[in-house]
Parts: sequence; structure tokens; C-alpha cells
Amino acid sequence: MANLLGTRYAKSQKVILVWDNLNTHTPGAFYEAFPPEDARELVKRIEFRYTPKHGSWLNVAENELGCMTSQCLKSERIGSVKELARNTAAWATQRNSGQKAVRWHFNIGKARVKLQTLYPKFE
Repeated sequence: MANLLGTRYAKSQKVILVWDNLNTHTPGAFYEAFPPEDARELVKRIEFRYTPKHGSWLNVAENELGCMTSQCLKSERIGSVKELARNTAAWATQRNSGQKAVRWHFNIGKARVKLQTLYPKFE
């Protein structure tokens, strides 16, 4: 992150950083990795955004990458970066025009049954 802020985003006053809710993804992690003065300068330039705690956006992203791999990349040899960009852009345009929705099958009721040992018991 320090490298990105010092090079690619050196002229940016504020950078929005999207993190998932992993326990190490906190501004405090910068203070563990850098001297306090450096960490403070980095943290001041970052606006932290977190993904939803109870939404599995990562699964959606993994599903889309899997679809792209099987539908766009596996069937043929791609000879150049330009061709890769053209193929994936065409695939994304077609995929986005279809507006596929994610239907979650694992709901609260099913979670309470499957994960009942994790839920508190009140007597």
C-alpha cells in the first residue's frame, strides 16, 4: 500500500481502499508494518471502506471469474494481451447485458439448523 501511495497515487490527496472484514484489515495494521510517523501519513490519505459483513461479495466475484474462465478463456489459445483484453471485454459486455442475479440458497433458517452448535442456547 505504501508503494502504491508513493508511486501510482502519489498525487492523490485521498485514496478509497475497499477491504473485506478480515481481522487484520484495520488502520492499526499500518502501525504494525511501518514506523508511527509513516503509518500516520499513509492512514491520513486513505478512506477505508469495508465490504458488508454478512454479504458474500467474494463468492459473487469468484463465480464471475469462474464463468469468464470457462466461457471465454478455456476454449482457445490467446496469443496476446490485446487479444485477451478484446475477448474479455466482449464477454463482459454480453454477460452484463444478461443481468444475471445471484440467488442465495443459504438463508437464516438454514443457517440456524446447520450451524446450531454456534448459536447461543437460552434456557
